[in-house]
This record gives sequence, C-alpha cells and structure tokens, in this order.
Amino acid sequence: MLLRTIALALVFSFGIASAPKARADVQTPDAVVQGIADELGKAIVGHKDELKADRDKLIKIIDGILLPRFDIDYASILVLGQYARTATPEQRARFAKAFYNSIAHRYAEGLLNYTRGAVRVLPTKGEMSDKRTIVRTEVVLDDGKKLAVDYAFRKTREGEWKAYDVVIEGISYITNYRNQVGAEIQKSNLDALISRLETQGDKVLDSMEHDQKGGQ
Repeated sequence: MLLRTIALALVFSFGIASAPKARADVQTPDAVVQGIADELGKAIVGHKDELKADRDKLIKIIDGILLPRFDIDYASILVLGQYARTATPEQRARFAKAFYNSIAHRYAEGLLNYTRGAVRVLPTKGEMSDKRTIVRTEVVLDDGKKLAVDYAFRKTREGEWKAYDVVIEGISYITNYRNQVGAEIQKSNLDALISRLETQGDKVLDSMEHDQKGGQ
C-alpha cells in the first residue's frame, strides 16, 4: 500500500548525512542517492531499538539526512501550487518549515525499516540535463516486493543537486500533497492551515488524507 511504503522512500530520498561539502559539490544525483544508502546504513544498523525508544534522537537523525539534500523551499512552493503566488514570503517560509516537520515526524518510523541493500540505483536513461534530472531506483520491501521509486533533482544557484520530489509507482509526492493542501486551504485559508501544521503536525496530514478519501 502506498501510504505504508512511502515512509521508507520519503525518508530515503532527501539527503546524505555528514557528507563533506567539497565532495557533495561535485556529486551527480545518482551518486548522491547511492551515498544516501550507505549513510543510512551507518546511522540505523545496530541502533534500531535505541532509536525506536528515543523519538527525539530519531528526528535529529532524519534532519541530518534530509536537510542537506532536500530543497524544502522549492518543494513547498510546488505543494502550495496556485496559492504560492498570493502567499507572502513569511507565509511560504512558515509553511515550508511546518510542512517539513510534519512529514519528518509522520514518517520517522519508516527510517527504522531501512536495511542495507534494500535500494538499487538503476542506470540513467538518456543524457542528464544540466538543471534537472530523474534518478530511478528499485526498493525491495521486507516481503520481497519491488517498488519503482524515482527522485526528481534540480540544480540550485549554488550548483548543488537537491531533491524536491519522489514518485512512487507513478504517484508524485508533490502532486499528492498539492491536492490535499489545496482542498484544505479552500475550506479555511493558508494561515489556518499553517497554524494547524505548526501545532498538530502529522495529525493534520492524516486528517487531509482521510478527507481526500471521502472519510473512508
């Protein structure tokens, strides 16, 4: 099921912990993704019980993995969609931070399901653009099922490659949450949604998802 398996893919997709900056500056997107797998293995293997009991420490690890390689501001603008054009810089910044924190807390447990060798980076199709590219991977779940997961990268003004979207079995993280966020803003307003994300976090994501499914 997408919602159960997206945890591993999202947590895996956006970062490489403790990577030396000089090395990160020259890494191609597929090299970044391969490096993520190695770093996650070092962070998680042998520490699962400890991290399961210490959620704060787990969140800090997630922050260390996600933040260096995830373009939070750009992804948040895409999630806001048409509402990004009328949002103030302060609203966009607050939304970006609150939305990221909600995602990180919601999928924290997914990081503990990571096992070394569970992700295979596939060969690149065609030539890589100098601005944007897709990294294709295959995730092997605990039950042996293989999941197609693509990561969208863009090159920043500083010349770094950062991820901003993950597409699981053809379903885009950006598009999925854009629909939910748009519906939530229509019911109230952007400020109300930001405040809820800041105070209720991942519970708001659960609520939006429930509403999108029609309450089922």
